[in-house]
Parts: sequence; C-alpha cells; structure tokens
Amino acid sequence: MTSSDLIKADESRCLAVDLGAGSGRVVLGEIRGGCWRLQEIGRFRTPTSTDSDTGYQCWDVEEIVEQIEANIARSSKSVASVGVDSWGVDYVLLDEALNRVGLPVSYRDRRTAGVMEDLCGRISREEIYSRTGIQFLTFNTIYQLAACRRRHPEWLEQASHFLMIPDYLHFRLCGILSNEYTNATTTQLCGLDGEWDSFLMKSIGLKDSLMRSPIAAGTVLGDGQGTARGLKVIAPATHDTGSAVAGTPLGSTDEAYISSGTWSLMGIESTEPIANPEALRMNFTNEGGVEGRFRILKNIMGMWPIQRICEEQKAQDFARVVEQSAEEKPWRSVINVNDAEFLNPPSMTDAIREYCRRSDEPVPETVAQLARCVFDSLALSYRTVKEQLEVLRGRKLTRIRIVGGGCQNKLLNQLCADACELPVTAGPVEASALGNLSAQLIALGVIENLSAARALICSSFEMHEYDPNSAVPTDVLARFDELLAMREMKGEPCA
Repeated sequence: MTSSDLIKADESRCLAVDLGAGSGRVVLGEIRGGCWRLQEIGRFRTPTSTDSDTGYQCWDVEEIVEQIEANIARSSKSVASVGVDSWGVDYVLLDEALNRVGLPVSYRDRRTAGVMEDLCGRISREEIYSRTGIQFLTFNTIYQLAACRRRHPEWLEQASHFLMIPDYLHFRLCGILSNEYTNATTTQLCGLDGEWDSFLMKSIGLKDSLMRSPIAAGTVLGDGQGTARGLKVIAPATHDTGSAVAGTPLGSTDEAYISSGTWSLMGIESTEPIANPEALRMNFTNEGGVEGRFRILKNIMGMWPIQRICEEQKAQDFARVVEQSAEEKPWRSVINVNDAEFLNPPSMTDAIREYCRRSDEPVPETVAQLARCVFDSLALSYRTVKEQLEVLRGRKLTRIRIVGGGCQNKLLNQLCADACELPVTAGPVEASALGNLSAQLIALGVIENLSAARALICSSFEMHEYDPNSAVPTDVLARFDELLAMREMKGEPCA
C-alpha cells in the first residue's frame, strides 16, 4: 500500500508553530498532489530576558504569543487548524482567575544547581526512575518546581494550574487548559503509565489538583479565539522532539534517529519502555511519543556549543565555519560535550579551551579548530549512545536517520557515519514541523495514522545518504573514553 492510498483527502492546510530555544517559526503545511508542501510564514528569535528582581533568566511568553498571533494573521490561505510544539521541561503557572503566577523561568537558569542531588538524597534514583523512566538532568521540571518551592513557595500556593510552555500557548489561542502527554513526560513527574505520579508530586510539595490528566498527542482542544478564530486548535506532540520523531521516516525498528538542533536527541522508538537498571546506569530516558510509543533516547548537547562559539567569535557565516573546520586536522581535540560546564558558561570559547587544558587535549585556538573540536566530539558522543542502545535492545542497529536543522551539516553527517560505523540518512530538515502538521491532519481524519504520515514524508522530500568511509583511530576512542570515565568519577550520570 502506498502513502497516497492512506491519504483520505488530496488537499488540506494547517499551521505548525514550532518553537526552539533559539528561534521560533510558523509553518504552513498542505498536501497537494500527494506530497507535502511547506511554506514558512514567519520566523522570530525566541525572546528571553533577565528578571530584575530575581536575576532569573526567563522566557518572554507574552512576546511569543504576540509573534504567534501576528504570524497566524499573516497566513493568507484558508487554514483548518493550528498546533504548537516547543522545547520541554519549562512551564507557566496560573492562578484560579487564570492569571500568570511567578515567572516562566528558562531551563538554562542556574536556580536548580544542587536540587537534583538534594532530592535524590531523599528519594533514591532507582525509585524515581522505576516510576518515570526519565533521565536525570539538572533542569528537569521536577527540580525546577522543587527549587520554586524552596525559593518562592508563595508562587505554588497561589497557583491553580500548571501548564507546559505549549500548553500555555494553546490556552492563549483557544482558552482551553490542558497537559499534553509527550511534554508531560519530560517533567520527570509523569509515570510510565502516562499519568502524573502523586508520590513524586507530594515529595516536592505540589497539590494534586495542579495538573490535569495528560491528553494524547492529536487531541482537538477547541475552536480558536482572536486571530486564531476559524481554526481548530489541536495539540500535536507538543514536545518538539516528540514531533521531530513523529516526522522522521523510520524504516524499521532497527533504525535509530538523531533530532539534530540546539540539542541532539538520539534514540530509538519502541512500543514498550526500557526502564531497567542498565538503562538507569546509562541515563536513558523513556519519553512519550505519538500513538502511545516511547522515545528511548539520550540528550546530547548538540549545536548549542557551536552556536555560542559563532556568536562570541562574530562568525556569521555558519556554512563557511563548517567548510573551514572540514579542512582542520580530524580528532585533534576532543571534549565531553555533555559536561555540565558547557550547559551555559559565560564564554563557551573559554570553557572549551579550559577543558582541553585540564584534560591534556590540544587547545583549539581558531574558530575552525573550535568548531572541529565540537563536531568531532559530537560524533564520538553519537557512537557512545549508539553502542549503549545496542546493549539495551540486545541487537545491532542498521541505520541512523538524522533530521532537523543539523542534518544539513554534511561534515557532521559523515563524521556520524564514520564514528558509528553505520549508514546515515539525512533529512528531512523540517521534521518537527512535519510531525506537528501530521498529528493535526491525523486528528482531522486527512491522514490515516503515523505510518501513513511517515510514508508521505518519505515520498515528499529528498534524503541524502552517507556511508562510513574512515574509521576513528583507536587512540582517539581511548582518549574519549577517558573523558567519559572522568565524568562518572565526579558522580555524574553516564553520558
């Protein structure tokens, strides 16, 4: 059966609001002639600010709302629906009158420093993981809320509703309160059964009434208001990685994916969670996916370090930086990109150079050397996660599919193929928007199911293939393993 056999209508249009931690955009998607056609309506920088009273780094959610509404109004064609996806873990609190309480603090703020360790001193990692299957990251929502309880208990006392960022934006578009499943799982407060874990909520002093029972991706929330009037507001997989994985044309259960952007999210899709002691030791997460599937994956720092380097070095031509780094000596300097000191340092350039000095790696001096260090280190991180996935699933992987903006980086794609010793398929670039749009059209009855959506994506976009052609030297692998061992010695989860 072909993808066109499973499409119930030849033409339908909807809007995907796809928010990243760096930028957001509104994309118009329509099926025409049996293929997806995409048009970017508008793009904007995701606004942040530093709160003058607390010093917290916060999201300017009201400006985000304004940008979304302006771009919806700018769409000149008849549109059936709209849905929002974004990064995970961050949230908004509302009081009984539906006014915002407190601040929408960014996960990159340092208010959660030491909170994870404190909570895990009271409740064991094994207990938390057996309940949620979620990896331990210092900025998970559970630790953000625990930090809020410690510093601003009045915010939680006043709050009647907890909404993740896309939930809040859906509320602003249609007036409906909801907690969508895929993003709820990133909180480390949602159980493997898809419901909020009352034990963990009580452990950090949350009211049971604060959250609503999670709804499935693809739920029609209601009719739009204001500039969204005339549209159905549909919750896609509101976690952008959930949408990106839904938009990845996986060919079999033996293929892994990398959603490559500010973060690299690498994993497999499964109908069952893998939350055993080995998965805990390796710090894998079991996030929710479309149609009840699990995204068994690991966060890798991704393009964040190189984005920061380019900003600091005023290197505006990213393509040129990639070209220049390809000419540098391979594997000259390697770092553990997942080390906590790279999360949000004052200077990424200085942080990388200092790390290399401490670990006796050659110090990268030029922008090209810094970029090559990051790309080589990302590829080695992919190799580590690939090997761990094979251990967890008990059999080898056959292919890696890279999607998202990072899949346009030909050098990194080839390094991934070389390091992982697997063929790599790159594309589509717009996986998160496509996953978002697909969920909407499934909800509207235009597309039959996720399998049909992926078949349609596969037939609509060109993919690029990369075969392994150069093995990583054994001494480089040994150096990188030493860096990972150093992190484990510091008591941090296995990367």
